[in-house]
Amino acid sequence: MNNNYVRIFDTTLRDGEQSPGATLTSVEKLEIARGLARLGVDIIEAGFPAASPDDFEGVRRIAVEVGNPPEGVDDPDYRVPTICGLARATQKDIDAAWGAIQSAKKPRIHTFLATSPIHMQYKLRMDPEEVVDQVREMVAYAKSLCDDVEFSPEDAGRSDPEFLYLVLGEAIKAGATTLNIPDTVGYTTPEEFGALIAGIVEHTPGIENAVVSVHCHDDLGLATANALAGIQAGARQAEVTMNGIGERAGNTSLEEVVMALKTRQPVYNLETGIDTTQITRISRMVSNYTGMPVQPNKAIVGANAFAHEAGIHQDGMLKNNSTYEIMKPETVGLHRSRLVLGKHSGRHALRVRLEELGYGLEGEELDRAFQSFKELADKKKTITDADLEALVEDLMDRVSEIYSLDGLQVACGTIGLPTATVRLLGPDGELHIQAAIGTGPVDAAYKAVDEIVKVPNTLLEFNIHAVTEGIDAMGEVTVRLKAKNGSVPRRTSPQSGRTRARTFGGYGADTDIITASVKAYLAAVNKLLAARERSEVFEAVISQPIAN
Repeated sequence: MNNNYVRIFDTTLRDGEQSPGATLTSVEKLEIARGLARLGVDIIEAGFPAASPDDFEGVRRIAVEVGNPPEGVDDPDYRVPTICGLARATQKDIDAAWGAIQSAKKPRIHTFLATSPIHMQYKLRMDPEEVVDQVREMVAYAKSLCDDVEFSPEDAGRSDPEFLYLVLGEAIKAGATTLNIPDTVGYTTPEEFGALIAGIVEHTPGIENAVVSVHCHDDLGLATANALAGIQAGARQAEVTMNGIGERAGNTSLEEVVMALKTRQPVYNLETGIDTTQITRISRMVSNYTGMPVQPNKAIVGANAFAHEAGIHQDGMLKNNSTYEIMKPETVGLHRSRLVLGKHSGRHALRVRLEELGYGLEGEELDRAFQSFKELADKKKTITDADLEALVEDLMDRVSEIYSLDGLQVACGTIGLPTATVRLLGPDGELHIQAAIGTGPVDAAYKAVDEIVKVPNTLLEFNIHAVTEGIDAMGEVTVRLKAKNGSVPRRTSPQSGRTRARTFGGYGADTDIITASVKAYLAAVNKLLAARERSEVFEAVISQPIAN
């Protein structure tokens, strides 16, 4: 393998599973392992076989089913990942690891022993000479079982470099083919870690016979930076996890290292065997199985990684994606970038999105739509396509209030039926009072309104949230509805030719959330009524006979 190739060692199933609450079943582990093989990782650390009988069986099954070519495939060059089992530097652990992985086409035993002063003194209770002896003995024992042996000096980031050179040299003499250098507690900075790797490459006896690996943790948010610094200093294996999961703050993220090497190829001049178009799919699989959501602003795989809301950014993206994206979303398995419409969005982004929805607005119409959009964006955090459609419909259906709320009283709780009494001021100037029973106070109030206005409709959407903090919080409600029985004609877009059912949106705000709900519902009903009246007038006009 050429010296410009970086092996990707994935430890999602071992170190990643150690995240609190991230326990995986053996079936889930197997499915993730298959996904990692499709992704193209070079080594899968499938688990810690000595930890439990279930862990042993899970690793063994992955070795059999993922660590070998599919049945019927006889191609000797068919690429399967190395299957690795972790073992402490004890004969019992090494035996368990070998028992679990030996069925794989390419098995690897990964054994470790701490080398930092604090770990040797307080955890191992061993002096440096004893550590060297045990490393020498246990690596040799692992080598007697398996040709491919990896050794890790745990807490190398806080170990004395001169002692590391000695320990690693003895591990190589005993048969280690990979030397993994872990920053176990995420303590080092990129400069320090890069210098540590460079020193190991320069001063460790026999280093030319082994691959240097890096394994970093994210306690200070430096895991990816440290791993890349180690790679630049000569490491040619990176130990990583999908989504960066792992103990405490997590491990180096596979997707970040791989995409950094790919995107900045002129800087690193290195390559991996990863099929990056599989990244998003495997990321979601791991998130779903572990129950650990990916934070929206997570690099590469977060929901916002290829999303743009700022108007300046959206305008640039619409002109040329490279203005604000250094990677194409397709390279990580996404279909397209996402322009998120919100209060920071500009006129250009709104116009393009409306065109995609079939509304071609220009000039004053676009100006009015943009003003209404900004007003809505100040009230509602996320603007959906349905919001935009209702917004355009609202512009076309601007009306004064036909019915207005003059009074409201509700009764609800665990005793009795939810009841609402509504008093509306109608178009004739008269007061209309109606009471109704519902499944809750809002449902009862809406039924009372329906009894007064007599306009059958279907409620499509009801959203409620607080816009201020505290017990006196202002509540906001947005609703969307459509008429039943075709009483309002459907609208056909001249741009797309698509026929759309008319929808009508309403907004209400009040410190009393039931009052806000009725205000929003009335706003939408008034628009529906106005649209129906216009359609009736239109029908009456066109039905008149033409004069001779």
